[in-house]
Amino acid sequence: MASVFAVKFFLCTVLWLFNFLPPCQGKQNWNGNGYGYPFIRKASSFSSSPSVSTTTSNNGYDYIIVGGGTAGCPLAATLSQNFNVLLLERGGVPFNNPNVSFLENFHITLADTSPTSASQFFISTDGVLNARARVLGGGTSINAGFYTRASPRFIEKVGWDAKLVNQSYPWVEKQIVHRPKFSPWQRAARDSLLDAGVSPFNGFTYDHKYGTKVGGTIFDRFGRRHTAAELLASGNHDKLTVLIHATVQNIVFDTKGKRPKAMGVIFKDENGKQHQAILRNDRQSEVIVTSGAIGTPQLLLLSGIGPKEELQNLNIPVVFDNQFVGKGMADNPMNTIFVPSKRPIQQSLIETVGITNLGVYIETSCGFGQSNDSIHCHHGISSAEIGQLSTIPPKQRSQEAVQAFVKRKKDLPVEAFRGGFILSKVGSAWSTGELRLINTNVEDNPAVTFNYFNHPYDLQRCVEGIRLATKVVQSQHFTNYTMCDRQTTESLLNLTVKANVNLIPKHVNDTKSLEQFCKDTVITIWHYHGGCHVGKVVNPDYKVLGVERLRVVDGSTFTESPGTNPQATVMMMGRYMGLKILRDRLGKLAGI
Repeated sequence: MASVFAVKFFLCTVLWLFNFLPPCQGKQNWNGNGYGYPFIRKASSFSSSPSVSTTTSNNGYDYIIVGGGTAGCPLAATLSQNFNVLLLERGGVPFNNPNVSFLENFHITLADTSPTSASQFFISTDGVLNARARVLGGGTSINAGFYTRASPRFIEKVGWDAKLVNQSYPWVEKQIVHRPKFSPWQRAARDSLLDAGVSPFNGFTYDHKYGTKVGGTIFDRFGRRHTAAELLASGNHDKLTVLIHATVQNIVFDTKGKRPKAMGVIFKDENGKQHQAILRNDRQSEVIVTSGAIGTPQLLLLSGIGPKEELQNLNIPVVFDNQFVGKGMADNPMNTIFVPSKRPIQQSLIETVGITNLGVYIETSCGFGQSNDSIHCHHGISSAEIGQLSTIPPKQRSQEAVQAFVKRKKDLPVEAFRGGFILSKVGSAWSTGELRLINTNVEDNPAVTFNYFNHPYDLQRCVEGIRLATKVVQSQHFTNYTMCDRQTTESLLNLTVKANVNLIPKHVNDTKSLEQFCKDTVITIWHYHGGCHVGKVVNPDYKVLGVERLRVVDGSTFTESPGTNPQATVMMMGRYMGLKILRDRLGKLAGI
């Protein structure tokens, strides 16, 4: 899904406690034909194909793609060059929602916990607040925008053709990726990282290189977001149909043969009416699931592919017994150090990153606590929250207590809202967990466990990351810029501990033990993955094991998150697999 930082977690903590929808949340009224995408329509406009029981029909689609997100959009655009493609997205469009489209409103989208928001809130069983995208463009529509490629080691590990990879990344970059403006805050972070020994400076590059670098962004110089949804414009408009507000309930199989065969899908439109979409009667036609690390294993389970006992407990007919669906879930744990400031700070998302040989990445963001919307509507990363809400013990944070805080906050001066965070992320986490269904409603979140720091190596790297992040904050480059005196490590840790950005109980020795600090203040950076690993749920071509005409193309197949941010590689994967499928099916006739 994109790098993200502490704003979302503190924001969601408050909003979750009393389900507060900010009055300044932008509304979305959209006409598909008004944005140059005539192939995008509401799901209710769909005219159902013949019954899925009609196995001889040639009136269906060559490919049905479930999930119009980071991988689904480039995949659909590519496959439509030669074949009829139906792309089904459960959310709406990102194009005219100002809270999705503009960098300055990044935190407001994350604050919206309404049932139709672009960001669907969930809490892992670990007590960490999180979100999954519910909008065309997927995570690229709600993330922090940072764009950086995977390392050559990752490409080799997953077995991709390096030549085709290097053709697929630029296809994405030419359409939606930009060079960041590089704010003074990010410059201070760059110089501080170099002082702390994260060298050399590699300048502006998309490549994954050890040292300090400036990466790309999907925000242009005017602060407008460009998402994977825009990649659909590269598709063949005559062969591509995109339905929004189309929530797929399950995949339908023909189970009469030796192996179950995907025939199509059942989905509901925005009015709750049920439809069926079917594949052409061609052995090479496929349902391709691109619903992300949460949505894809969830849909496979709901469709009867997964551990037999778990499925039977929910009365789901078993199509194929696979004990590995939903297993191996992982998230890259992140911890933050608050940076106080006495001067106004320009809003800045992730631009600079320090890449260490330990697999710890240091990034930074700032300025999202001091806008008028933040002060009067929202609860982002800002010293005001740290100084005010933290005075209310977690167990006493009732609806009344939080509402009283909101009222007090409106009277606080703008100077109280200045500051930012240094982010420390553990890449390639060794700790893993699982995803399980809690019911058979696809619109409800499954239970997800990541088991943060369950493996001691992850905890060891977190400690090193916090030490490095603290050095960055204490650097003269930052103290000169923020006009704040150099603070002790303990005082800096206290600021973050008091923010209480998760639902994990805190301990008295949080600032004495960095190991305890890591465990108690862990948050997510949205880089969760797994649940449909290669060799266990899908084969190396991402075809689902044990069934026919079903494939998975997204981060649920990864055993680690690529690079410092996965969105570049997931978009590339959509393009890459689209090209590979066309070439495998058509050879030179593909013309791509």
